[in-house]
Amino acid sequence: MTDGLELDRQVCFALYSATRAVTQLYRPVLDALGLTYPQYLVMLALWERGASLVKELGQALELDSGTLSPLLKRLEAQGYVRRERCAEDERAVRIHLTDAGAALRARASSVPRKIAGATGMEFVELEALRQNLVRLTEAVSAHRLTPDD
Repeated sequence: MTDGLELDRQVCFALYSATRAVTQLYRPVLDALGLTYPQYLVMLALWERGASLVKELGQALELDSGTLSPLLKRLEAQGYVRRERCAEDERAVRIHLTDAGAALRARASSVPRKIAGATGMEFVELEALRQNLVRLTEAVSAHRLTPDD
């Protein structure tokens, strides 16, 4: 009989292990672009959305400003983004892609294909996995457990 406390039966451990493995898979591909994994996520958001407020980026990436600000500073130092205070609200900062940041998108366009190929999974399987992870995230975010649950 099992009480469910075996490590290999834990969803949290499977997610943790998968996250580590996938992040490590990205490392050499992103190193060639001069980006870390979190910086890549910021660039993806900017390539998709265009100029964005720091607050909007934080919401999209689920990062607080204490985590996001150093990422943006490093991307600015690399010449990929520029920060600009908003005229209508001096407290707000808008992030713009530079020409170099926009051009980096072409070099990064092979990243999803390389990663997908390295998983050994078909596109349909990866898309189903992505959709299930989105559903899991939404369900978990909507339900907070208490110690009494």
